[in-house]
Amino acid sequence: MSKTVAFHLQKGGVGKTTISGTLACQSALEGHKTLILDCDPQGNLSSWFLKEPPKFELSDVLQGRCYVGNAIVAAPELENLSILPTFGIGGTLKNYSETKLSEEPFILQDLVKEVSEEYEHIILDLSPGLGRLERSALIASDEIVTPMTPEVFSLDGLEIFIDELAKLKKNMRASVKHNKIIINSYDERIRQHRDIFSAAESSGRFLVYRIPVDPLFRKAQEAGRVPQLYKVRGRGMKAATQQAIMDLDSSIWR
Repeated sequence: MSKTVAFHLQKGGVGKTTISGTLACQSALEGHKTLILDCDPQGNLSSWFLKEPPKFELSDVLQGRCYVGNAIVAAPELENLSILPTFGIGGTLKNYSETKLSEEPFILQDLVKEVSEEYEHIILDLSPGLGRLERSALIASDEIVTPMTPEVFSLDGLEIFIDELAKLKKNMRASVKHNKIIINSYDERIRQHRDIFSAAESSGRFLVYRIPVDPLFRKAQEAGRVPQLYKVRGRGMKAATQQAIMDLDSSIWR
């Protein structure tokens, strides 16, 4: 049975693309047919894994310029991983979201339903904010996972997101699940990080996960490589980071 997960918080710089891309790789490494929908008009995730601009992208599918199968691209380094890309070519996805998406609020939901016949795990990477495109993607998902950084302002952003999501679910009659938080770039040695983790966990509303600070993510993105497979001077991902990714993967897809 297929499952669709969106990674989102309206605040930028919390690692949504890093986490969604890494977990997509983990899913594929474990043998599951996995598809990333790059719903961020900037297309950072697509640029991470694809060296050449695609012939078609997500906005072409949404506007009926091609079939979805024509736009899906296999990730070159990893079997079982495919991408429905966005390369920001002419800002076409942004333009579509600002002009025509209001007439088709459920179009991403229909698209996800179509591709779910072929892919077990579907991941949506979104841009910051909560505009029409993000709302359409959220209601197309079975679950929303919220990444945040260990900062006080991220907790404030989380509360705002919870309120906005409740309104969206009511207005769009969506039943999307939201009970997981990922604290990204976590450093156990820093008191503020420990305090933020405790505050998030003590709310009792969420399962809270931590991904340690690991410079390999940035280096893997710069090299256009899968982080689990990439090594710099013989050193790869930290053992603690790898374990955190595996734990998250198990929790999200079980």
